[in-house]
Amino acid sequence: MTNDKPERQRLVVVGNGMVGQRFVEALRSRDTGSRWQVTVLAEEGRPAYDRVRLSAFFDGVDADELSLHRPDDGVDLRLGEPVVEIDRTGRRVVTGGGEYRYDALVLATGSYPFVPPIDGAYVAKGPDALGPTPSLRSGVFVYRTLDDLTAIRDFAKGRRTGAVIGGGLLGLEAANALRLLGLTTSVVEFAPRLMPVQVDEAGGAMLRRYVEELGVVPHLGVATTAIRSRPDGELAGLTLSDGSWLPTDLVVVAAGIRPRDELARAAGLELGERGGIRVDETCRSTDERIWAIGECAAVDGTCYGLVAPGYAMAEVVADRLVGGTATFPGADLSTKLKLLGVDVAAFGDAHGKTPGCLDVTFTDPATRVYAKLVLSDDAKTLLGGVLVGDVTAYPTLRASVGGALPGPPLALLAPAGDGTGTGSGIAALPGSAQVCSCNAVTKDQLVGAIAEGCTDVPGLKACTRAGTSCGSCVPMLKQLLAVSGVSLSKALCEHFAHSRQELFEIIRVRQIRTFSRLVAEHGRGRGCDICKPVVASILASLGSGYVLDGEQASLQDTNDHFLANIQRDGTYSVVPRIPGGEITPEKLIVIGEVARDFQLYTKITGGQRIDLFGARVEQLPQIWRRLVDAGFESGHAYGKALRTVKSCVGSTWCRYGVQDSVGLAIALELRYRGLRAPHKIKSAVSGCARECAEARSKDFGIIATETGWNLYLGGNGGFRPRHAELFGQDLSTEELVRYIDRFLMFYIRTADRLQRTAAWIEAMEGGLEHLRAVIVDDSLGLCAELDSAMARHVGSYSDEWRDTLADPDRLRRFTSFVNAPDVPDPSITFEVERGQPVPALGDRRPVSLGLPTTMGVPS
Repeated sequence: MTNDKPERQRLVVVGNGMVGQRFVEALRSRDTGSRWQVTVLAEEGRPAYDRVRLSAFFDGVDADELSLHRPDDGVDLRLGEPVVEIDRTGRRVVTGGGEYRYDALVLATGSYPFVPPIDGAYVAKGPDALGPTPSLRSGVFVYRTLDDLTAIRDFAKGRRTGAVIGGGLLGLEAANALRLLGLTTSVVEFAPRLMPVQVDEAGGAMLRRYVEELGVVPHLGVATTAIRSRPDGELAGLTLSDGSWLPTDLVVVAAGIRPRDELARAAGLELGERGGIRVDETCRSTDERIWAIGECAAVDGTCYGLVAPGYAMAEVVADRLVGGTATFPGADLSTKLKLLGVDVAAFGDAHGKTPGCLDVTFTDPATRVYAKLVLSDDAKTLLGGVLVGDVTAYPTLRASVGGALPGPPLALLAPAGDGTGTGSGIAALPGSAQVCSCNAVTKDQLVGAIAEGCTDVPGLKACTRAGTSCGSCVPMLKQLLAVSGVSLSKALCEHFAHSRQELFEIIRVRQIRTFSRLVAEHGRGRGCDICKPVVASILASLGSGYVLDGEQASLQDTNDHFLANIQRDGTYSVVPRIPGGEITPEKLIVIGEVARDFQLYTKITGGQRIDLFGARVEQLPQIWRRLVDAGFESGHAYGKALRTVKSCVGSTWCRYGVQDSVGLAIALELRYRGLRAPHKIKSAVSGCARECAEARSKDFGIIATETGWNLYLGGNGGFRPRHAELFGQDLSTEELVRYIDRFLMFYIRTADRLQRTAAWIEAMEGGLEHLRAVIVDDSLGLCAELDSAMARHVGSYSDEWRDTLADPDRLRRFTSFVNAPDVPDPSITFEVERGQPVPALGDRRPVSLGLPTTMGVPS
């Protein structure tokens, strides 16, 4: 009897990055007859991880969460075993640990960070220092791997300033990383604008405004000519091409990438004119047994630095190795990113290089939104565009490139689009439109997956891979499910299948008082940083006692852990409540004495409070003791709670005032103090229509009239400022308080996680009219419950500072070092600026406008 089963062929894959991993998965799914025996040789010591989300490392996401590796018994993965030679004649690759023969070889070696030959950047000078593994001097880093990020984080400890060379995508990510590490950060970019490859001049200008507001200083149109050191060997700073000097303690180079083609070069494979392994439309090199994919491959002479083209190449080669006929479809270079908290997107012919094309632009300086569409000369075909600040239209626009506009240009660009998937949304797109460019998934494929039973976004991701890379198309997936009649899940996170509103009702009705009981009875797993703070807020709003008792302590957001706001240098700010901004001279003296005795920085805020900055954690109880003894209490500046009720001086002093705005502001702040909510809440009371307290910019604002009070709801808006809308006119004080009570309790009961009141009302079906029906007309029959809930809050309020001071066990939390509670943190240092202590942040200079730095205060 003969065995007709064909002999397995040997496939070696060099590289285990995102593209290499995608190739292996694509081949395994197609190779149903197990034709190929796969060996993967990886240079890094850890398996493939998501480089697109690399910066999430600085937000606390660890390597396991970033990992893309899925154990596969059919794949021999060799980590930390880089290939050093390719023997094409003998069809083998050589590593430091041995050799591997192949019938087919796939090179997925990726790229390396380009470090320009800047004087002072290297340990050794000359050409030997350049290449994939340059010998960078201490304090100079690249931003490529998890090991790079770990090294940056470790080196940044105790440093004050950082600089990034390169203002592109990666440069701005690196700048944000340094900012999150507490460094005063600068970006040096040779081009005249940030992100020069992706955005145009106007978009770059808008992006620069955002970046500067976050404290990052851009130096544009200049190059770095040298990196200089101090006598002790530590970095001193950068010399720029315009002759200026930029002091810095740490440098990250993000000046672009170069293909890792050195193995192919040594093996005699043909390369592209600008590097990269030359391949044809099937991704085959000039050796018929060798293929190249990802950033190391030059398709028609072009190397692509984005993951989507690499994934497309991986699919092509996987198909070819099982006998298919796939060819590289071309590259979609569209990008959507959140850089330094700013949404930026570019797609298609973003720079308008097509002959005869037309531009349609929309600019709103008030909301910091810029958008541009590039159209064909007849204004009927979308060619590309740029979006900064508001990118909600990106999925629809990107999918429409090359086709007819899915709606009027200005309607597509303006932020007020309905986003419902009708008209100018996904319903208007042809079936052939690519919804997910990273994985080349069309609308027709998604519709087919829904018809086959995919009923939610995770299902669509699993069936089609759409939304599994950059994630920018996920809003389109939700729209498509909605227009297909599929009801979307409102799950808070993977641990709870319920929305925040549903969890609130479960906790309230079942009188659950611990997270462990809630997750055991109504969830799964151990919870996460999404659901834990949400549940903590709900428990607090329902009166579950001191927020740091028992397991509640582990649920709290960062600031709530120590009942104070943590600052960039690791110290805390102390903010006592000053209701309505009214304070006695005696209390002012106490604040001054506390600030003097503990050497704190003192600042009067826009919310009529006095902030005391620079307290070490072990000092907090000592400071609170002095303040509590003087009659102060916590201002809840650290919590998602009521912050302030600002006021003007009202009819007591002002000749225009018609009501006692100070008295009302004090009464409201004392009534709602400590009220935990989905987001922080601010309020104000103006004593007349001149609006000196800026009441209409608050979550709820009150303006006095001759006969009562006008109530405005849903102002503030955070990133997008919004005026509150008039809810009630000439209300009596009793009516006013009753409606505010119900407004706040209904908001706490029904809003989503981290949803401000402005966004909550905007998302509410029926908007303000529906809200009025609920809390005035009692259309839902909830008013009695809402009134009772507020009464319980008012009656059960207890000051968290005083509660902490009264309990020795609670006080033990407040130490810098558990084993040395009286030892201060030596890494916290200060310098004097304008007569006050500030964090020692190096060569940052105060803005003086030509005036003396101390503004007349003795230094």
